[in-house]
Amino acid sequence: MPKTTILLAEDEPALGQIIKESLETRDFEVLLCENGEIAFDTYKRAAPELLILDVMMPKKDGFAVAKDVRALDDAIPIIFLTAKSQTKDVVEGFSIGGNDYLKKPFSMEELIVRMHNLLNRTRVQKNSEIIEIGHYTFDFPKQILHYKEHAQQLTHREAHLLFHLVKNKNQVLDRSLILNKLWGTDDFFTARSMDVFISKLRKKLKQDSAIQIINVRGFGYKLVF
Repeated sequence: MPKTTILLAEDEPALGQIIKESLETRDFEVLLCENGEIAFDTYKRAAPELLILDVMMPKKDGFAVAKDVRALDDAIPIIFLTAKSQTKDVVEGFSIGGNDYLKKPFSMEELIVRMHNLLNRTRVQKNSEIIEIGHYTFDFPKQILHYKEHAQQLTHREAHLLFHLVKNKNQVLDRSLILNKLWGTDDFFTARSMDVFISKLRKKLKQDSAIQIINVRGFGYKLVF
């Protein structure tokens, strides 16, 4: 069974290493980052299942990292670690999109219990995302598109693009919004990349002639079926 990948952003080397080694003994794979900039770049590259973010970090603090992550992903669990204990800091963390908050010093057992609770909750939510698209069945968590006995494995970006199209069925999916959410920018080159992904999805959905992905020029795309 594959290990659960955790991104840990902690600028205190000794503490970061202790947490990393403790989690690895519990069969987690841990990506340790020394500052917020590295953490956000690692998040985009590695697609971890949970983030543990120290609030006070150089270059980009934990709150700033969480804001950037939430612009791309509203589901991944985020736990903040902090020496701060003022109510306003806790409120800010949750308002940004944090799911939990641990004050230093903390016990590893408490951290692990909270991690498991968040991961289990997220997996239950994902497992409910089995979607009917015409004569297709789309298993979003596994990124598989089924047509009768035939299964097609989608890439991470194909699956998320299709998911957003389905959630906005019969409505225009704003081009700029989805580019920023999935690609992190809406420049010319990413727009062309999105066009390529739309073409790939059309081919994968072609067995059901009632399904169409319509290009609404100047605005975005609309999935109809």
